[in-house]
Amino acid sequence: MTTASLSVDRRHIVGPVQRRLFGGFVEHLGRHVYDGIYEPDHPTAGPEGFRRDVIALVRELGVSTIRYPGGNFVSGFRWEDSVGPREERPRRLDLAWHSTETNEVGLHEFATWLEMVGSELMLAVNLGTRGVQEALDLLEYSNVPGGTTLSDSRRANGRDEPFAVEMWCLGNEMDGPWQVGHRSADAYGALASQTAKAMRMLDPSVRLVVCGSSGSYMPTFGEWERVVLTHTYDDVDYISCHAYYEERDGDVDSFLASGVDLDHFIETVVATADHVGAVRGSTKRIDLSFDEWNVWYQSRFAEDEQIRGIDTWPVAPRLLEDVYSVTDAVVVGGLLISLLNHADRVTSASLAQLVNVIAPIMTEPGGPAWRQTTFFPFATTSRLARGTVLDVQIDVPDYPTAAYGEVPLVDAAVTWDEETGTGAVFVVNRACAEPTTVELDLAGLGVDVRVTDAVVLADPDRHARNTLAEPERVGLRPLEVGIRAGRATVTLPPVAWAALSVTAQR
Repeated sequence: MTTASLSVDRRHIVGPVQRRLFGGFVEHLGRHVYDGIYEPDHPTAGPEGFRRDVIALVRELGVSTIRYPGGNFVSGFRWEDSVGPREERPRRLDLAWHSTETNEVGLHEFATWLEMVGSELMLAVNLGTRGVQEALDLLEYSNVPGGTTLSDSRRANGRDEPFAVEMWCLGNEMDGPWQVGHRSADAYGALASQTAKAMRMLDPSVRLVVCGSSGSYMPTFGEWERVVLTHTYDDVDYISCHAYYEERDGDVDSFLASGVDLDHFIETVVATADHVGAVRGSTKRIDLSFDEWNVWYQSRFAEDEQIRGIDTWPVAPRLLEDVYSVTDAVVVGGLLISLLNHADRVTSASLAQLVNVIAPIMTEPGGPAWRQTTFFPFATTSRLARGTVLDVQIDVPDYPTAAYGEVPLVDAAVTWDEETGTGAVFVVNRACAEPTTVELDLAGLGVDVRVTDAVVLADPDRHARNTLAEPERVGLRPLEVGIRAGRATVTLPPVAWAALSVTAQR
């Protein structure tokens, strides 16, 4: 049996745990909004049409900030369509997902839903088909208390107090040829800079996210970031990162090592941003907003499954409804570990997406809502990670992967809350065939170290899933822990993710 050794010291800090690291993402795509969060005829729906069973699960998931309304959708979105009396809102064709958008759920309704789930609104502006003026109009409508045409229009539409949106995305994936209004790095950077400057003139408190690459696989990756930040470095607070992973051709070893690729992605973008700052002689630091990340089987979204034709524009079709396995959930847990271990620079992140569409929560029209396997590592990490992220020293053998070379069999992140004397250990076992014993030296957290709870996500069948027929097939189960003199020992099954809650006296 393989053995891994981990040690931490509460004095060795990576960075603070920002609550925005546990954000989500809602896009007008498929059954995400309609039949997902909103289904007026559902037995659990309230008077505003939102499913109460979904609200309960979103609250349990623990998402902090939710990015809205896209995604690819935003590049053709006219925000004015989504406000005012519902019966007067236009039906529009959404080119991103070849669907009809009814605008039945818009800005006001979504803000109401956010209040129900206890999350903060993160808005994206359309820099695909629109520009500076439209972004300013949306900002004025959203954030100005009153006394202007647009802010008074918001009040007339039923929202007396401003939405007070702090986080704003300047477009979405503008490097992607699939994007409506796709631009070069120079053209987008110039537009984003103009938009950011104008938005700050209206509301200096906004936090702005400029588009980075749609993925590290893009041919312009790195150079896109350099050019865009050369235009916008003084104007924005974040550059975005997007990354999706899937098991390809049965290569589970590489898939389980997806966190290694995420680490490299983050470190490359940080280096590029810091290079731009150094060239400019700036002391400012650009943080990363990893505002799209998840496991997504894009290869399953085959050409023959996509909707085509001038006469075919369905409302809320079933799109991108991946059903996740235990292996997928372990990878999600590993990606969360990577995000935590870069908490000094990744200070905002959004799991994409939230309900039905590549999501931790699934629903059936008129029927139940249930937790996918990926629900559990996200909800547990969001609940337990507090205080600061500590630097973890890991001694573990490597294993070979086709995609990333030699990779450690075990990865881990540790958080510690100095005020409460509590912490958490998150650990992933990438071994496919054998259990791994993990020895954790926690004496550096203080004296009288105790493990108060420990759970593991694993299954003898790594392909096991939660479905409509078996919604509780997979879940967390207790993990046995031995501890003595500040040293804890656990044995992780193959393909496993685990979380331990710890306490210590300082």
